[in-house]
Amino acid sequence: MPVARYRRIADDIRARIARGDWAVGQSLPSRRELAARYSVNEQTMRLAYQLLRRQGILEGEERKQVSVAHPAAVRTLTDVDATWPYSSETTDTRPRPATEELAERLGVQVRAQLQHETVECLDPGGRSAMLVSTWWRGRRRPHARFTAELETVELGEEQAHALGLLVDALAYRVLRTRLDEHDAPVETADLILPMDRWRIRLG
Repeated sequence: MPVARYRRIADDIRARIARGDWAVGQSLPSRRELAARYSVNEQTMRLAYQLLRRQGILEGEERKQVSVAHPAAVRTLTDVDATWPYSSETTDTRPRPATEELAERLGVQVRAQLQHETVECLDPGGRSAMLVSTWWRGRRRPHARFTAELETVELGEEQAHALGLLVDALAYRVLRTRLDEHDAPVETADLILPMDRWRIRLG
């Protein structure tokens, strides 16, 4: 079976990167420019770029400039309740009504008004390493312990945009719920970790 043209182009770009035509961090030409060089339409180049982003060869958002990706630093998450040791940015603090899932996790009524924040945790190089969305009722309270569950999810548009990945890319989702001394939930959070940047080892 013949190899799709966009895959052949992706292979050629990968080979050119390997021989140093483009260095790590360097921007590639626009899709339009490379489409002209390869004598294909822009949709074919879009598929090639998309494949290379998925493989971690390129980084950058859809419809924006892409560059040669730095090798992803793979970290191991062992403590989901630990403080993030590097810089972070709070990107959203809008209150939210409790969904059925959040109501169950927090022991509140569906559509109860919850406080909320989403924090983007950055690695030492300034790239997004993890997103943490937290919800709680009333004022924040200290916790005595926590529970955690692990699953995989496909990234939504906002998450993919923040992490510089493709929509529907797979990520780990850690559901962390903090409990008080009476085992009542005081807050719950989703930790979204790109699968190409993390290993998970929960005790």
